[in-house]
This record gives sequence, structure tokens and C-alpha cells, in this order.
Amino acid sequence: MVPAEKRKRPKESQVHDRIMELEAAIAEVRRGRKASPRTTRLMAAGLPRMAQKMAEEAMEIVIEAVRKERTAVIIESVDLLYNLVVLWSELGISVSEIWAEMDRRQALFGMAEKLPKEAGADSTASAGD
Repeated sequence: MVPAEKRKRPKESQVHDRIMELEAAIAEVRRGRKASPRTTRLMAAGLPRMAQKMAEEAMEIVIEAVRKERTAVIIESVDLLYNLVVLWSELGISVSEIWAEMDRRQALFGMAEKLPKEAGADSTASAGD
């Protein structure tokens, strides 16, 4: 029998586990129990800088996707996820809250897709969103 630590995790739990590991590591930095100069600087810069980093990483993904630079999209996607989890941490949002919303949408639509716009809601998004 293969020891538990050597067994492969099912793919569907890997994303959840990795994001939760990142959440825990960021919490350790926030509590001063783990050293991470980049994360510490980002937290010290505050919410506006965190939001700016999210926008920058998202734009980098868009640019690399248009260029069809697959490897660059992967690299920038990891940066985006990191910055997203730091932002969640700043706002006191846990990964479990995000997964709960995904589960809710899955139950409603069969997949965790973007919610439809409410009728009459003021939005600058296109009708295809």
C-alpha cells in the first residue's frame, strides 16, 4: 500500500489545497511568524496598492494571452492568484467563503459561472458579460 503522503491528490482538490496553503502562508506573514519581504511590503502599502497589483497582473495576463504566450499567461496567472489571496486576507475574506459562493453558483447554474446582471442595474459591462 502506498503511504498517504505519496498518494496523488485528486486534481479537483489540488487548486483548493494550494490556495488554502497560500492563504495560511499569508496569514503567517501577517502575524509576523513567517518572513516574506515582498508580502510584508505589499501589506504595509495597504488596500489601494493591493488593488493596483491585481489590476496590473490581470492586464499582464490579457496582454500575454493576446500574444498567445501560453507560458507567460501561466506565470502571470500565479502572480494574479497570489495578489488575489493577499487582497482577500486584507479584507478578512477566507478561501472557504469563496468556495461557498462557488458551490452556491454551481447549485444554481450547474457550474460556478459569472452571475447574470440584474435587470435595470447600472453597469458599464457589455451585454455578453
